[in-house]
Amino acid sequence: MTDQANMNEEQQNQWVREQYQVATKYLADKGLITESVAVEESRYLVPVLAVWKLKLLDGTKTWVISGDLPTDHSSADVAPDARDALRHFSLKWQLQAENLSKAGDVEQNKFAELLISRAEGLYRLYEDEKVWGSKPA
Repeated sequence: MTDQANMNEEQQNQWVREQYQVATKYLADKGLITESVAVEESRYLVPVLAVWKLKLLDGTKTWVISGDLPTDHSSADVAPDARDALRHFSLKWQLQAENLSKAGDVEQNKFAELLISRAEGLYRLYEDEKVWGSKPA
């Protein structure tokens, strides 16, 4: 994986555009059509993750996470901002991983391990003041 320091501004912008396409296609595959993006509320940590706050055609809002981790979404009601959305996805994935581990299937266990790894990384980012510029509430 390339890190941000090795990417010029155009490459970083391209990565953000690609992640937006990943997020909107993911939602479309679930029958959810994006109307607009709340750019000022969305956050990007190039090239690791993007957290999008998207408004859907039905007027609801949703958080979508994409990048070097599973793409996922939740209602915007679960978190007031992108930072808390990271915490939400971290906790959500830990619960999903626990349920997958109980299934006893080898492939499910591998995915559970991936979810746990990414969930722990998300929580570390949530807590990292250097990323957000302030302490978590």
